[in-house]
Amino acid sequence: MDHKCKSPTYTSEWLAGPMIEPLQLEGNEALADTVDNVFAKSGFNARRLAEGAQLYKRMIEADATIALTVAGAMTPIGMSGVIISLIERGFVDFIISTGANLYHDLHRPFEFPMVQGSASVDDNALAEAGIARIRDVFISDDDTLMSTDRVILDAVARLDTSRQFSTAFLHQELGAMIRRRAAHPEKSLMAAAQEYGVPIFTPSPGDSSIGMNLVVPHLFNKEVNLNPVLDVIETAAIVRDAKVNGVIEIGGGAPKNFYLQTQPTLKQILLDTSHGGHDYFLQLTTDSPQWGGLSGATPAEARSWGKLKDAFENNVVVYSCASITFPIIAQYALVRAAPRPHRRLFDRLEELVKNLRAAAAANPELRKQHPEYFTQA
Repeated sequence: MDHKCKSPTYTSEWLAGPMIEPLQLEGNEALADTVDNVFAKSGFNARRLAEGAQLYKRMIEADATIALTVAGAMTPIGMSGVIISLIERGFVDFIISTGANLYHDLHRPFEFPMVQGSASVDDNALAEAGIARIRDVFISDDDTLMSTDRVILDAVARLDTSRQFSTAFLHQELGAMIRRRAAHPEKSLMAAAQEYGVPIFTPSPGDSSIGMNLVVPHLFNKEVNLNPVLDVIETAAIVRDAKVNGVIEIGGGAPKNFYLQTQPTLKQILLDTSHGGHDYFLQLTTDSPQWGGLSGATPAEARSWGKLKDAFENNVVVYSCASITFPIIAQYALVRAAPRPHRRLFDRLEELVKNLRAAAAANPELRKQHPEYFTQA
């Protein structure tokens, strides 16, 4: 089925609200002055917000290889537009996201409705009307979710899934499909990532509707050899290759640790001493540390695991809703920092993994600890 010219069919009064489009930062640049001249001179989380924005600018200017990790429901509220702007300027080099954020990124380029609704609503009535709710966002079961499922299945049917591949490969292929076939590819972060060679990883590929849709081909004579171990290898290879590493973490969840674990993968598992922790860390979260959950774990705690280079330096946590803080910090970087060349890490993944493997194979300590994996010359 060709979805290029398909337009949404609004079958319910529930979908009468404004379409939630990717947020556009262009034209609203004066916000950066507020960060430097108001928030930075204040206290509490206003000052943390300013410190986080300034840290991101330093990260960019240090030519760090920058990861963006995305948890929570960010793309349903328009954050694809913010991420696209950062990708275009070279301020994000790779992404680690929940699968759900990528699934919902697929709606807008094909004009499938996702609109402003209300959190004060009878969810029994919504369910009967075929409307799914994410807080105050309404999504049509038929016109959006089922239509997106068909897009995914059609794309996977065209892929060679007989060989093993990582989630980065799957998302690049979905991005290429969006650029070829969608009416509005400019509204998709996956399309932008494919265009600029930004790999996107998902730590739990089965935990989203993208992964759920892979069930159909896998059950019926088209085995899908998605191998999450390749994601662990590829992200570690990216981090090992970088001279300086930094991250912006939206929320926590699996994406947060999947990025941070690259350092223990190198040092603890591969006995590679080339780094010793990430250099820059910025987290935007509402989770507090005292409950012991990873999403609220502090940078200092991450330092104890060898995930960060220092417990305090170049680390900022902004305790506020990322729906507020992320656009502000992104806009600050767009205004204050010069564009960077695109690293196109996806294009280099094979080379980076080859370098990682060669370094590990030549590591005498690793060979000593695991002689069963190495043949004698």
